[in-house]
This record gives sequence, structure tokens and C-alpha cells, in this order.
Amino acid sequence: MIKRFSNSALWIIGLNVIIFLATAVLFFIKPGIAPYLAFSPNNLLHGMYIWTLVTSMFIHANLGHLVVNMLSLVFLGSFVERLIGSKRFLAIYFISGIMGCLVFALFALSPFNKIPGLGISMETMAVGASGAIFGLAGMLAVLTPKLPVYIMFIPIEMPLWIGVSLMMLLFTILTAIAKLPIGNAAHLGGLLAGIAYALYLRHKHKRKARIISNFYR
Repeated sequence: MIKRFSNSALWIIGLNVIIFLATAVLFFIKPGIAPYLAFSPNNLLHGMYIWTLVTSMFIHANLGHLVVNMLSLVFLGSFVERLIGSKRFLAIYFISGIMGCLVFALFALSPFNKIPGLGISMETMAVGASGAIFGLAGMLAVLTPKLPVYIMFIPIEMPLWIGVSLMMLLFTILTAIAKLPIGNAAHLGGLLAGIAYALYLRHKHKRKARIISNFYR
């Protein structure tokens, strides 16, 4: 599974930064253009602006949102790309981002939209690379579950799979208590896509997957 690394993660980071600067100007000039770029369950339900399944992955609400996602992508993206190669990295990145949008819409359409921390209205707009990034995290939680990591401001080393699970829990609690606009359903969709793809790779490349898991511990 270990393939040639070609910095695709860095290209995606650069593209996100460029698009953030461009949209900052665009939204200032023409605020009404947001629905054409951000993902909305209501638009998907009516078959409108399908391209937002992808464009929303490159739109960020503010500078802080961009910085947090890009820092996560620096560490997770580069590592995943080194493990599985650029082609597979790009595939799972976009698949996870799209799956994040679809699960986001699914929650809006289902009774789950009443759950604190996961509630979503049909008109809610989703933006950001978080779904794709959680897909990468899900992959690593399967391929390198015991890799020691630190998360956020918690100064305690923990296995990666616990760190990823704790991040999901913390974001959901923050949304429920502080009413922060965090797309936890999109995170869940991306995470599940990454886990599924990693399980496929681990089954297809059993020996390599075992070597990787034993090495990063």
C-alpha cells in the first residue's frame, strides 16, 4: 500500500487558501452567490446545484475555520498520502467530502435532525473540508489505530483511534451546549467513508496493512 508521495495534500491546501481569498472578495461583492457554492440539503432534494457536493469542500466560513482545517490537513493529509499514495489519497479525500454532504442531508431529512449536536434544518448550508478530513482520520484509525497522538488542548498522549472518537464526541457536545455551527453529521459521513475504505484496503493488502499497523504504534 505504501506508494510514491507527490504532495497532493499540499496542492489541496494551496487551492483551499486561494479559493478562500477569492470567495472572500466574491461574497463581499455579491453576497447572494453563497447558495451556488455552499451545500444545502434543500437544494439537493430539489436537484439544484449538485456541484456544491464538491465546491462546498473548498469554501470556509472564516479565517479560523480555514486555519483549523488546513492545519489538520497538513498532518493527516500528508501522512495518509505517504501510506496509500496520491491517487488513493485524492480518491478518499473527495469521496469522504461528498459522503459528508450526503449524510448531512440525510440527517436533515430524518428524525435525527432533532438530536442535540446533530440537528440540521433543510436550509442549513454546509461548507468546509472537515468531512474530507474526518475521512482521512477514519482511514488512519483503521490502518494505524495505535499511533500515539495529541488532540486539541489535551496534553495526554492517546492512541489515534481514541483521539478520533474523542474529537467526534467533543464537537458534538460543543454543538449541543454552545450551539456552535459545527457540521457533525458531515464529520460522521466522512469518517464512515474513510473507515470503510481503510477496511477494504486492509482486507485487500493484509500483509502490508499488518506491517503498517505494527510499525506505527
